[in-house]
Amino acid sequence: MSIDDAALAESLRRLAASGNHSTVVEALRQVVTACVDLFGVSGAGLLVAEDQDMLRYVVASDDVGRALETAEAATGQGPCTEAFVDSRVVTTSDLRADAERWPELARAVAAQPVRAVLGVPVRLGGIPVGTLDVYRDHRHDWDDSECAALARYAEVIATTMAAALQAHTAGELARQLQYALDYRVVIERAVGFLMSRDSTDAVAAFNALRAAARSRRTKIGEVAQGVLDDGHLTA
Repeated sequence: MSIDDAALAESLRRLAASGNHSTVVEALRQVVTACVDLFGVSGAGLLVAEDQDMLRYVVASDDVGRALETAEAATGQGPCTEAFVDSRVVTTSDLRADAERWPELARAVAAQPVRAVLGVPVRLGGIPVGTLDVYRDHRHDWDDSECAALARYAEVIATTMAAALQAHTAGELARQLQYALDYRVVIERAVGFLMSRDSTDAVAAFNALRAAARSRRTKIGEVAQGVLDDGHLTA
């Protein structure tokens, strides 16, 4: 699919300039809904980092999108988690065919019309604080223009968040975003330590931190700091 640069630029301009919203969630919902129309996808959603599970559902364009986002946050698997941990665009042309790659996610959304999925990190000050995900209800090979355009679109989400933070209208979301910003480096360092120690990949190391935070009922940043302090991770 070829992305019309002029249409994308105009959509980005309109969304970046719009500010007549009572809450940041309302503004983000408009951005996510506009994403569906612009890119011709079946649906889209947004996950944002929090202090314990690290990624949680915020908004989606439809019920299927919400189910996908919720399942990805719960399982710690899928394009969104990898996009967040690795800070890069992650795609699958067919989630059902990728069941071996993300088995728990595939089972969780087996009843949903979700096939092709693309996840792109949303960054504030260069630091990933969440992910924008889009999906199609049929198999689809994402091309470079779609990946690049959706990465640009994620910048609108970041602009919306930043504006809400500056205007002090983000509420609970502001606390979560600030935590993500404050502890990203600590978490990344702990992930790197676990990767080296356990010969595992970044997502597995991240999910080990997340599982330990859940088990202890504490914040993932505190677990990560503990790993750096004494090298131990107890779930």
